[in-house]
Amino acid sequence: MDKAGIPVVTIDGPSGSGKGTISRALAERLGWHFLDSGALYRAVGLAASWADIDLNDDDALARCAAETSVQFVDRKGDDPLVFVNGVESSSDLRTELAGATASAIAAVPAVRAALVDKQRSFRQAPGLVADGRDMGTVIFPEAVIKVFLTASADERAERRYKQLKQKGFEVTLSTLLREILARDARDAERPVAPLKPASDAILIDTTGIGIDEVVDRVLAQVLANPY
Repeated sequence: MDKAGIPVVTIDGPSGSGKGTISRALAERLGWHFLDSGALYRAVGLAASWADIDLNDDDALARCAAETSVQFVDRKGDDPLVFVNGVESSSDLRTELAGATASAIAAVPAVRAALVDKQRSFRQAPGLVADGRDMGTVIFPEAVIKVFLTASADERAERRYKQLKQKGFEVTLSTLLREILARDARDAERPVAPLKPASDAILIDTTGIGIDEVVDRVLAQVLANPY
C-alpha cells in the first residue's frame, strides 16, 4: 500500500492533557501503530547530553537529531521500551529534566527539520496514531482525524504528579505546575511549529473526564470516517 493510503489519526496537546495515554489506548483498540513524537525529542536531548553538546549549538543539535537512533519496543498495557542509540533509556526519558530539554531543543528549527522524516516513517499499515504537538499541523496535515486535547494547568500538574510518583520519582506538585506553565509558554511562542490546534481539529477538554470516555469519543470519530 502506498503510504498516502495509510490512515493517520493525530492527537496533539500540551503536557499532561492525556494525549499519550489516550493515543496508546486508541492504537491498541484499532490495532494500529503508535508514534510518541515527544519521545523522539527526549531521545535527542538525552543523546545530546551524552555527547556533552551545548544546547545553544543549533548545528550540533541538528546533527545529533539526524544521527540519533531511536527504537520503540511495544509492551501491551504499558509504556513501550525506548532504546536510544542501542541503550534502553525508558526511565531516563520520563524525567522532568528530559521533558524540559526536549521542549528547549524542539524550538530549534534545524532539529525539527531533522526529525520530520523519522516521524513520517512510522506511518505503516494498517494505520498510525500519532501523539505530539504538531502532528496534525506539520507532520501529518492530511490525517483523517485530528484531535487537540486540553485540560486545566492544575489538573495536568496533578496527573503528572501522580504518574511520576507511581514510577518512583521524587517531585512536588508546585514545581510541576511551574514547569508545565513554562513549557506551555515555550511551546506556544516558538517561531516554528508552535503548539496550536489544526484548523480542522476536534477539540476535547479532558478536565474531569475519564480516559475511557475520551478514547470512546475519538474512536467513534475514527470509525465514522470513510478512510
